[in-house]
Amino acid sequence: MTKRFHKELEKTNKMILSLGAMAEERLHLAIRAVSSKDATIAEKIIQSDYEIDEMEVEIEEECLKILALYQPVAIDLRFLIAMIKINNDLERIGDETVNIAQRVGIISKWKDPQTTYDYSKMAEKTKKMLKMSLDSLVNMDTDLAFKVSILDDEVDDIENDVYDHVKTAINNKADKGGYLINLFLISRHLERIADHATNIAEEVIYMIEGEIIRHGNY
Repeated sequence: MTKRFHKELEKTNKMILSLGAMAEERLHLAIRAVSSKDATIAEKIIQSDYEIDEMEVEIEEECLKILALYQPVAIDLRFLIAMIKINNDLERIGDETVNIAQRVGIISKWKDPQTTYDYSKMAEKTKKMLKMSLDSLVNMDTDLAFKVSILDDEVDDIENDVYDHVKTAINNKADKGGYLINLFLISRHLERIADHATNIAEEVIYMIEGEIIRHGNY
């Protein structure tokens, strides 16, 4: 039974990594859609959201099945708890890429908005955070996981900068309020993706060290 149990854990790990790859792909597409204001790419993200949703449900059911059948303890229990939480964060990242795509669909209709924002720096940091968090999971690397939270602060600072930029623009161009609000919300969704990447890194640390480090408890 022990051999079968560890095969089940390995299967779950592979499923999570597949879901992580899907989430990364959606993020890359969302970033492309933002930089090019391409509504076609945005629609592709929206239409494929069901794939992540279906895999998230499948992984959760697999984790619950293992918990019920084997009643694991210690590190194996921590592994499954972390998998359930990481699974949820990856699904939420998928949702946030859909939110970005919806914003792109709206702002792409404005032919001459005059006010834009260069999201390349924020996008690259968010993309790097997700990659680092997933790499920390693959390699069971707590040092890498701890570094993710440093980048999270930088993403938060950029979101604040976008807010100030948009607030000033709205004061000067109230007729473009709808466009500008959607422009700002792109930063909000990227910031939420960064938060979910941080959550994943924290779960990796919990899985390996058995310590809960949320809310600055480290």
